[in-house]
Amino acid sequence: WIMPSWRELMDVWIEFVIGRAPVAQSERRFATVLFTDLVSSTARSAEVGDEAWRRMLDRHDQIAWEAVDRHGGKLVKNMGDGLLMTFTTPSAALACATELVRELGHAGLSARAGLHAGEIVVREDGDVTGLAVNLAARVQQAASGGATWVSSTVRDLLLGGDWSFIERGEHALKGIDGAWRLY
Repeated sequence: WIMPSWRELMDVWIEFVIGRAPVAQSERRFATVLFTDLVSSTARSAEVGDEAWRRMLDRHDQIAWEAVDRHGGKLVKNMGDGLLMTFTTPSAALACATELVRELGHAGLSARAGLHAGEIVVREDGDVTGLAVNLAARVQQAASGGATWVSSTVRDLLLGGDWSFIERGEHALKGIDGAWRLY
C-alpha cells in the first residue's frame, strides 16, 4: 500500500486468485466544477524569488484547503498555481470561489475562478474528467484577474437565490462547440 504502483501489483494478485483481471471502474455524477488560477504567476514568481514564491504558494494552499473544507467541496487536484475542485451544489462552489478570490487577494495573490455544472466522470484514482470539467477550465480562462465567472448553466441553477450576476457576453471557448454566455 506504500508503493506508488501498489494497484498494479494487487491487480496481478487478484487476477491470479479469481482468474480474471479486475475491471477499472469510473462513475458518472453531477457536480459543480470550480477551477482557479493565479494570474501572472510566472512573472510574480520571478519578481519575488523562489523562496518568497514558495511561501506564497504555501499560503495559497492553506487558504484553499480551509475554504474548500468550509464549503463542503473536494479538492481534486492542485496544479501549483491553480486548483480543481468539485462541489455537490453550485451555491457552495460559488461561495467557495468568491471566498478564495477575495482571501487570495488579501494575501497578495491575484486569482481568477471559473465554474460550470454538469455530469462528470469520477475516475478510480479520484481524478475527474468530462466535458463539464473542460467547460469549467475554459470559463476560468476567460475570467479576468480578481474575478469569478460562471457559465449560464450555473447562473440558471442559482436563479431565485441570493446571488446576482453580471452578464459578460457570449464567448467562444476553446475546443467547445458554439458560443457560451458567461456571467
